[in-house]
Amino acid sequence: MNKLENNITVIDKASYDGVEFEVVAYNDLQGAQSIDTAMGLFFANQAGLKMKQVRIKLNNATVKTEAGALYYYKGSIKSKANVGGVGGLFKKAVSGTITNESTIKPSYSGSGEILLEPSYKHYIMMELDNDSIIVDKGMFYCCSDDINIKGSMQKNISATLLGGEGIFQIELYGSGIVVLECNVPKDELVEIDIKQGEELKVDGNFAIARTKGVEFSVTKSDKSLFGSAINGEGLLNTFSGQGKVWIAPTQPMYERMNYGLPTHNNSMNNHSSRQKG
Repeated sequence: MNKLENNITVIDKASYDGVEFEVVAYNDLQGAQSIDTAMGLFFANQAGLKMKQVRIKLNNATVKTEAGALYYYKGSIKSKANVGGVGGLFKKAVSGTITNESTIKPSYSGSGEILLEPSYKHYIMMELDNDSIIVDKGMFYCCSDDINIKGSMQKNISATLLGGEGIFQIELYGSGIVVLECNVPKDELVEIDIKQGEELKVDGNFAIARTKGVEFSVTKSDKSLFGSAINGEGLLNTFSGQGKVWIAPTQPMYERMNYGLPTHNNSMNNHSSRQKG
């Protein structure tokens, strides 16, 4: 165990009410048993790509996770599947179907240590103080016990049909720590404050989260369809109201690399991500 500890680095941490969340990264993986695996590990190490895990330390406390996220736990810990009775199960099943989220969120209570599944993805920690954030589908990973999770319906037709996020997103509300699974590292996120009367317009769906006071819609980039056609931008994801929006400007580039597509900018490329989901 000591040797393993020497091979990991804590890259982020947060604590709340008896729960300590850590994101740990493996410094060097040496378990290759084939040339292909060795080459993959070599290039991953050269590129600085680290395998990561979320580690949770409980001190007489409770934590919730996404279903299937558990790797292992040790200590005096009891697990429970939260379904909220027949009515609650039905509501969660409907919500899970339309948000692509699991119906049941397991919780773990007691004292000990929990390790969640290793991944090359990135993990973002946010602390809520009697607040509410709305995030993209599939981003929820784990949270403090006092954080509630539900589906949040889009409030206008344009966001539903053209926003690329579907009818529902995920709302997380309460007080505590939220851990989100993200396609980009924390350092590449941009936090934008929106004041009443202001608008944030984004060409694509790389705004990954917003506080509840921010409204989401899809609007023309110009007051007229002709103007929108002339400036080459067309429709833009628009955020208004009052609160914060977190955007990931580098996310579209990573997505294009994953699909082996050119990374240069043009009108068709900008809007291809809008067709997802």
